[in-house]
Amino acid sequence: MVCGVWSIDHGAWSTASSPQCAVHGSSCTVHSAWSTACGACQTMGRLRAAAAGIGRRPQPGTGPAKRSSGRCRETTAPQRGASCPAPAQPSAFHLFVDTAEIEAFRTSLLAWYDRCKRDLPWRRLAESEPDVDRRAYSVWVSEVMLQQTQVATVMDYYTRWMQKWPTLQALADASLEEVNALWAGLGYYSRGKRLQEGARKVVSELAGRMPRTAEELQKLLPGVGRYTAGAIASISYGQATGVVDGNVTRVLCRLRCLGADTSSPPVTEHLWGLAHTLVDRARPGDFNQALMELGATVCSPKAPLCAECPVRPHCWAQRRVEKELEVASRRLLGKAPSSCPPEPDIEECAAGASGSCPLCPPALEPWDGSLRVANFPRKAAKKQPRAERTATCVLERSGRRGEPEFLIVQRPSSGLLAGLWEFPSLLVAPELKEKQQREALAGHVRAQTGTAVAAGRLRHVGEVVHVFSHIHQTYVVYSLLLDGPRAAAPVKREEEPELPASRWVTKADFQAAAVSTAMKKVLQACERQSREEKMPRTVSKRKRGAAVEDAPRPPGRVKVGTDADGGLARGQLSLHTFLKAK
Repeated sequence: MVCGVWSIDHGAWSTASSPQCAVHGSSCTVHSAWSTACGACQTMGRLRAAAAGIGRRPQPGTGPAKRSSGRCRETTAPQRGASCPAPAQPSAFHLFVDTAEIEAFRTSLLAWYDRCKRDLPWRRLAESEPDVDRRAYSVWVSEVMLQQTQVATVMDYYTRWMQKWPTLQALADASLEEVNALWAGLGYYSRGKRLQEGARKVVSELAGRMPRTAEELQKLLPGVGRYTAGAIASISYGQATGVVDGNVTRVLCRLRCLGADTSSPPVTEHLWGLAHTLVDRARPGDFNQALMELGATVCSPKAPLCAECPVRPHCWAQRRVEKELEVASRRLLGKAPSSCPPEPDIEECAAGASGSCPLCPPALEPWDGSLRVANFPRKAAKKQPRAERTATCVLERSGRRGEPEFLIVQRPSSGLLAGLWEFPSLLVAPELKEKQQREALAGHVRAQTGTAVAAGRLRHVGEVVHVFSHIHQTYVVYSLLLDGPRAAAPVKREEEPELPASRWVTKADFQAAAVSTAMKKVLQACERQSREEKMPRTVSKRKRGAAVEDAPRPPGRVKVGTDADGGLARGQLSLHTFLKAK
């Protein structure tokens, strides 16, 4: 017997001869079809989500929607042939179940976006580019750059990138060194490498034609995940698919009071279900950008501008705030809180109070009135980055034209900061004493330069702290000025282990090279110390009952102050003398 699809809007098995999603049809990208062979869910990940209590809500126009009683209840599918587990349906409190509300939400959000959207270079290019592959490429670049990076930072990088490599072919022909050099300072450097790998695959294996659906984009392109694929497909091709990033997560959690850990699989699947439900079928790209724009500019993490929100009437978190304010006002006036009407404007998820709802905040984390809508989303405690210490030596010599040159070496092709250039650096144990640290670094520098370096010659500059996403890195900075004739880069001998690539560069070359922000901080620390050493030092010695000059002052400068008796200090004119001189 053929096993159909359990319809969560009609509460019946699909009678279609070919199993398909009873909500979205055969083109569904949200639900999984049931196998006609074994009656098991074809996508185990979504089966686990369903078993955890996360169901899918109906699309507009697929049938009448029933309002929940306010409790997260499970629906059990009837037995038909083989036994098939049915997706559980959460409380309507956490869903969009009203077709009219969904249409109103779309209309309000898109109208606001048309009025208030920011003028961004990738949006202009996506709107004006007639070639579909170049349009998809431009969106792809912007989405990769915007991952974990602020819009203001990305704008300049994006403009320079598209000017240098306007097409997939141009990027595919570039060297990784060029890519790393342009990406330097943007962080998460593996993104640029994967972007180029994807461009080369499109050119060499796909004949220069970008995949045309979100599913193909995610499957065929390295580094393209669920969000990036959805963004490219909706903005470039008009595919009606939702997207979920950090901004969208925050907006959806507040709209439907989702207080569970957003990184958990059940909550993640529920967020994607809401995004697919809400996306406008006529303008999916604009809708997705509008939802992200709302989270970035209005529904911000700590100081949301709720009064300016175009979808405020649809926000359960805002209604919760208003309800709390009403109760507080009544208490202040000595009146009892109003009782709940038979048909309340906002339902409560009753299962959330008992801790059985996987979408509600944990019972041990009560509502904080001072946070207002910022009670949502709730995030799990962030894992602290591990601490590391690295000894770094800024090795300097005099160049051909007398300008200073610095030795930089290339990092391995994999791992943190892969392929970037840096000053000779050595990871050291935190408990290593300063003398041992110097000796270890001196040995490392000798290996890099081929020149014997005494540990005592290394001059301590200070410490530079740089925090990566998962590492709290402290660079212990030393400097060394090489005397005598210009030293050459080390030459590998047959018996020596493989040495990393190295080269001498001027300061201008260093700034233009593929070096990390951390290394630029290290060079700045050395330059700052050099400037301080060149400045004339003054020593102030004061004895009780007398005023002593600190140091000779430049002509024309007068020291202002008083002597020990309260009169004018030597060298300062009285007001009477000053007026006579005028």
